[in-house]
Amino acid sequence: MKRVAMLCMGLVLGAATAAEAQLTMQMSNGWSFTFAGNVNAFVTYETFSEDGGTAGVIVPPGGAENETRIRTGLLPAFAVFDAKGKEGNTDLGVHFGFAPQINCNTGVHDCFGAQIDMRQVFLTVGGTWGQVLAGRELGLFGRQNILTDQTLFGIGATGSAGLPSADVDGGTGGGTTLGRIGFGYNYPQFKAQMTYSTAAGRPLQLSIGLFEAASNGAYTKVEIPRLEAEAVWTSENGNTKLWAGGLAQTNKSLVTDESASSYGLSGGAKVGGARFSVVGSGFYGMGLGTTLNFLGGSCTGGTCGANGSDDLRTSYGFIGQATFTPENSKFTFAASYGSNFLEASDTEGGEGKIENNLISGGLYIQSTKSLKVVIEANYATGKDDVDATEDNSSFAPAFGLMLFF
Repeated sequence: MKRVAMLCMGLVLGAATAAEAQLTMQMSNGWSFTFAGNVNAFVTYETFSEDGGTAGVIVPPGGAENETRIRTGLLPAFAVFDAKGKEGNTDLGVHFGFAPQINCNTGVHDCFGAQIDMRQVFLTVGGTWGQVLAGRELGLFGRQNILTDQTLFGIGATGSAGLPSADVDGGTGGGTTLGRIGFGYNYPQFKAQMTYSTAAGRPLQLSIGLFEAASNGAYTKVEIPRLEAEAVWTSENGNTKLWAGGLAQTNKSLVTDESASSYGLSGGAKVGGARFSVVGSGFYGMGLGTTLNFLGGSCTGGTCGANGSDDLRTSYGFIGQATFTPENSKFTFAASYGSNFLEASDTEGGEGKIENNLISGGLYIQSTKSLKVVIEANYATGKDDVDATEDNSSFAPAFGLMLFF
């Protein structure tokens, strides 16, 4: 169980080690080459209830009331290649992470090629002083929130088939599910970055990085990179983990030259041992948007782009989660509740709030050392308090197989 969990984190963060990889080759120049990964497939049956007027990510595909799909879960399939070497006192490495999906877009019969996402490509330079990572990798802000989420091994919320926010890869049903993305945290995204981290293996690890900045509504001009940071403390026995992170970015309007500065704070705690654990995490920000970072972070119509920080929207979210594994058992039971909120900006009158909630429960069976069997059920709701009509909702049971190698 521990091996699979560590490998999963390695696949997401690009830290799969030779000990966890099935294939390791030692080269004559002292470098080593490793290959690891996972393949997963889930069958889901989803029923919808919607009024057609609620904003958010719970919208039935093509107006359908229910849908059955066979697809990848929140964790994409991964093929991870690493090459590592040591030259003098310097540790060097390169990493490539391909994330192919088993599913194409919703309702497509002639599926000539599922999506292949080049999520990771980076180099590392390190030593006793720490490590510098340069390339494309998962962002720092909020990453622990997603890595401690039970739905990383399942599906969570599936998302709408017709919105850009439906799949974290930007497809229309051809990528991964949402998990709790937009239902407890924002997705950090895999972005170009240069990040410094203190040396691993110590209780406290700090990371700070410069990131390729993103547009935010009418504020599309970015002159300086985004700054993200993270601090993680882990107890000596590994039973307690605390983390906190931050984000800051400034954009300008090309039309008015008005600037708007976004910021965010995230954090959480995980307490417990191999049998029982409790996790709580959350985030708060201005201009961050919801679901994907900076999606809907600023208003876009009317005078938006001329009011600076008044155009930015407040967003926040949280998760409460508990897991239980009976002694000497292959079964892990997990349950969680989480929400995301996006408030209207001052320019929009400051009234109105979009809210997405998810209740998730699952049984995760470590059938063999490498094979995980998942049975999960998820109930999601979305509402807009400006709209007095009925909320949208979705219920999605799922069965899946995950094989890590």
